[in-house]
Order: sequence, then structure tokens, then C-alpha cells
Amino acid sequence: MPRPKTKDELLTLSEENFRKLNDFIAAYSDNEKEKKFPKGTMNRNIRDVLAHLHHWHMMMLDWYEVGMAGDDPDMPAKGYTWKTVPDLNKKIWEKYRDTPLKSVQRMLNKSYKDVREIIHKHTNNELFEKKRYHWTGTTSLGAYLVSATSSHYDWAYKLIKKAKK
Repeated sequence: MPRPKTKDELLTLSEENFRKLNDFIAAYSDNEKEKKFPKGTMNRNIRDVLAHLHHWHMMMLDWYEVGMAGDDPDMPAKGYTWKTVPDLNKKIWEKYRDTPLKSVQRMLNKSYKDVREIIHKHTNNELFEKKRYHWTGTTSLGAYLVSATSSHYDWAYKLIKKAKK
């Protein structure tokens, strides 16, 4: 499915890609889930990838809360710019590297539900009209949500699949 352009498409594709990712991971044994990926990626195992998704959910939730309250959120995060996202991702990796996979999965499932609640509470126009909210700049709330959900889950699936070949 192409990049979502409607609320229904966003809900459908985010759910499909999240389920696809989780089903793919569930097919591995506990031992296999813990194995390191081949060298060359910062995210060294499944836990790292899922923690990355969770943290980006949490940032999205924060941007939304701050932005909808009328303030300007620190995007992508305080002390970082879009150009320094690799540094931010390294910080995220460091934060969760000692967290057990099961804990990360619980956190991710919770943050996934919280992000989906945002999608559910808005109309199609509220999600996909560009420049509707001052804090989303020239883009739409939906564009941020697509990046934080369906597109990110697809990235995670492909990364894990490639690493497990």
C-alpha cells in the first residue's frame, strides 16, 4: 500500500505493518530473538529496533501534547536537530541497551496504542490538511503520524529481515 493519505489508510496500514512486524518476530525462538545482527548497524538486535520504535512513539506523543497545548515542541528532541538525528538515535540506543526484550515489547505495545488514540480522535481533515497546526510547520499532523507508525514499522521489519538472513 502506498503512503497513507487518509485516516482510514493510516489506521489500516499502521495496524497491518505493526502486526506484520510482531508476527515476524514471534516466529523466532527466544534465543534467536536475542542474537546480535551482523556488524554494520547501530541497532544490534531485535530489542534495539523495538526500543527505537517505542522511543520515537514517545517523542511523537510529546510533540503532540506540547504542540496541541499551543507551544512549540523540541523536534526531534531537546538539544537535537533533524540533521543530528543519528546522534539522537545513538542516545536512544544507549538508553535502552540494557532493557530486556520483554520489557521493551510491553513499552512498545503501550506507546503504539497511545499513538493510535491520537489518530482515532482526529478527522481526516485534521490529520492531513497541511499547515493546520502551527507546530507541524508546512506539513500535516498525519505526515508525522505516518512517519512514526506505518513507515517506521516497515523500516523495522525490513531491517530485522535483512539482519536475520
